[in-house]
Amino acid sequence: MKKLLSITLAAVMALSMAACGGSSGSGSSEADTSEDASAEETAAIDGTASVFYYTYSDTYISSVRTALDAAFDAAGISYQDYDSNASQTTQTEQVTTAIAQGTSVLVVNLVDSGSDDAAQNIIDLASAQDIPVIFFNRSVSEEVVTSYDGSSVFVGTDYELAGHMQGQLIGEYLVENYDIADLNGDGAISYVMFKGQEGNAEAIARTQYGVEDANAVLTEAGYPELSFYDASNSNQYLVDQGGLWSSAAANDYMQTILSQYSEANGNMVELVIANNDEMAIGAITALQNAGYNLEDGSGTVIPVFGVDATDAAKAAIQAGTMIGTIKQDADGMAEAIAVISENYMTGADTFADIDEANLVGTWRVNIPYGTYTGEE
Repeated sequence: MKKLLSITLAAVMALSMAACGGSSGSGSSEADTSEDASAEETAAIDGTASVFYYTYSDTYISSVRTALDAAFDAAGISYQDYDSNASQTTQTEQVTTAIAQGTSVLVVNLVDSGSDDAAQNIIDLASAQDIPVIFFNRSVSEEVVTSYDGSSVFVGTDYELAGHMQGQLIGEYLVENYDIADLNGDGAISYVMFKGQEGNAEAIARTQYGVEDANAVLTEAGYPELSFYDASNSNQYLVDQGGLWSSAAANDYMQTILSQYSEANGNMVELVIANNDEMAIGAITALQNAGYNLEDGSGTVIPVFGVDATDAAKAAIQAGTMIGTIKQDADGMAEAIAVISENYMTGADTFADIDEANLVGTWRVNIPYGTYTGEE
């Protein structure tokens, strides 16, 4: 019955494959079909891993993709990458196509992480064909993951910790540099928070703890809490309406802010907190266009903090245009995904060769964070 369903689905979905935005093989480009063929021939492990990225345009996700392709190549695992282009509908269609084509394991960077519905739907599709599922990076609840007992896991981070670490980093920096950061000398630090995606668990935690923990460090040192730059904004954050955590969204926001808030008016934003490095870089670009955070070291630097430790953020920190970021280990995440994929495909224990210190029960692997300020 399962074989019949697979054949039927394959016939129905064949025409949609061209729209799936996938790339396959051993580190090959989307158009490199000869590489794809040779990868199939030389694969050391039977089967194919299908990997669904919420969008290729996310810089951090792109780094995970590069690392995961390399890890699959090293393990001799054939794989097919899909760009869901920030559409849950597209991703679900891609999953259906991969199942119809007989994939061995689904590796899913969920688009819609604001509810359990999308994740549960993928679990239901996969479990009907006895195909294991590895969710990664974008949070999925324990209830959903464990509903497919023994055949689904989540690989991610203790996302609340990123907010705590960022808040600690910000607070310590401001205590050491308060007089410099307080541009208008009013005794308080005015800040802007770029949240990212509304409803995303990681964004919610980073928004909360990045500020709360910074305030805890400040008040303990005898300084007032941070002050959101726009008193009329009850949320006390700005969100990427496109849900992409993009540099463009932060750049647009920052340009608008700088047209109203300035040193001349005595209300300049004195701190930028971004929930990922792309938004931090977008804010820095706008600041540089206004004469701040210049790479030559001249002029005023508005402290900017992010999360991910992307190459662009590291370069900005080295150049002195950004203060710090929280490292989200793309290589470590990719390696864990590749190991678990191989375990599923070969019938080994799910968590064989996974560091036990990173395990949470029998359903989750947390990749540790680190602080990056240009000193490694």
